[in-house]
Amino acid sequence: MSAPNRTGTVPAALDPDRVDPAVWRLAFTVIVGALAVVFDTTIVTVAINDLAKDLGASLSTIQWVSTAYLLAVFVAIPLAGWAQSRLGGKHLWIAALGMFLLGSVLCASAWSATSLIVFRVVQGIGGGSMMPLMVTLVIQAAKGRNIGKVMATVTRPTALGPILGPVLGGIILSLADWRWLFFVNIPFCVVGGWLAWRNLPDDRPAPDRPRARLDIVGLLLFSPGVAAIIYGLSRVEGSAGFTSAEVLVPLIGGLALVGGFTAWALPRAGALVNLRLFRHRALASSSALVFLAGTTLYGAMLLLPLYWQQVRGEDALGAGLLLIPQGVGALIARTRAGDYTDRIGPRWVAFAGFALATAATVPFAVATADTSKVLFMAALLVRGIGMGAAMIPLTGAAYFGLGHKEIPDASIITRVAQQIGGSVGTAVLAVILQHTTGGHTPGTVADGFGDAFWWSVAFTAVAVPLCLLLPGRPKPQAPADKAEAESAV
Repeated sequence: MSAPNRTGTVPAALDPDRVDPAVWRLAFTVIVGALAVVFDTTIVTVAINDLAKDLGASLSTIQWVSTAYLLAVFVAIPLAGWAQSRLGGKHLWIAALGMFLLGSVLCASAWSATSLIVFRVVQGIGGGSMMPLMVTLVIQAAKGRNIGKVMATVTRPTALGPILGPVLGGIILSLADWRWLFFVNIPFCVVGGWLAWRNLPDDRPAPDRPRARLDIVGLLLFSPGVAAIIYGLSRVEGSAGFTSAEVLVPLIGGLALVGGFTAWALPRAGALVNLRLFRHRALASSSALVFLAGTTLYGAMLLLPLYWQQVRGEDALGAGLLLIPQGVGALIARTRAGDYTDRIGPRWVAFAGFALATAATVPFAVATADTSKVLFMAALLVRGIGMGAAMIPLTGAAYFGLGHKEIPDASIITRVAQQIGGSVGTAVLAVILQHTTGGHTPGTVADGFGDAFWWSVAFTAVAVPLCLLLPGRPKPQAPADKAEAESAV
């Protein structure tokens, strides 16, 4: 136990329960820049109709504004680890933020649907590099200590993006035209870039150190494979569902490419993504649960707005505002979840979070068209608390027992798992909703939504017992371990 100073308190640098102020400063720096990416990912979804009308394009064409961005993100994510090893985290962060800023300005200046889609690709490449790097930089700076507290802070905007993004988009569209959906990114990018230049440590590799080689074969297999899977899942619509060629061809092709990458990467230490890390039970179990969390979060984010609009008669902005309690619940839970993760370990915190989220989804499955909105909003508040509490231990547990150089690959793995989970959840629930509401009259559509929500309850409930595979209370670091972790930075 460290000796207290004259004021009777233990210095922050010597107290293992206190986070180094430098870590908080770094976390704040990356959060400011990441806010632009987090909100932009969802803020554009509410503008699809406005974009189609203003640019004179069909809805099927305008949908590529979102699809092209998402595919570009998945092409860039696997490159983040290699690029960090070549450029260093600081310079890669500033470069990626600069590309996202350039893409935002170009999108706001778009003159046609085609130009907007191309400029969204520029945005996606920048954003795809930033999202795994954000977590990597903070976890590396924390040196394995107080991961729960740190992750509760750095992932807060990521959790709120799907909830508050549509609300912010609706407000902007009610006050200005769609171009301001992209102009709003500029202050975050400029301030975030300035803070990064000031606060991020210069961690470029020494000139005399061997440079990591890019795994070209792995890149040609993994990035297109994941992008094809995401694209195939995004095309699930109508009565054909998963059986249409537009879904099956990219889905099967993507799975084949990812399978080929797995066979290529497992025997090689220098693969694009180090799949050998799955030998760590903490990362393997966290990745599976992050996949299910993505299914639960994004799948329900498809059902909830549609329920408010189709069953309760709300407009887009009204539906977005009614989702605010879920965001408030996530905010309430995150700090406490981080503290408890550090105290008792991720296992029981995640267990309680998923159990709470499961129970809070049930009211939507048994609701009628006349059920009180107050009850729904209370259920959303509790659901937000549950999901907020579950995500912190999942993202933190993924890094338990990993070395400094293994953290970038773990960040990529968990990011891909969450996004694929979200795409799977959205696609599956879209098909279920199509079948459950297709045979109902307008007056009984609520029954069809109830069936779809029961599926959402089931997806969430599956995660509850799997949480028992997560690590228990982390063992205190021995002094020798601490010195070794710090020397790795």
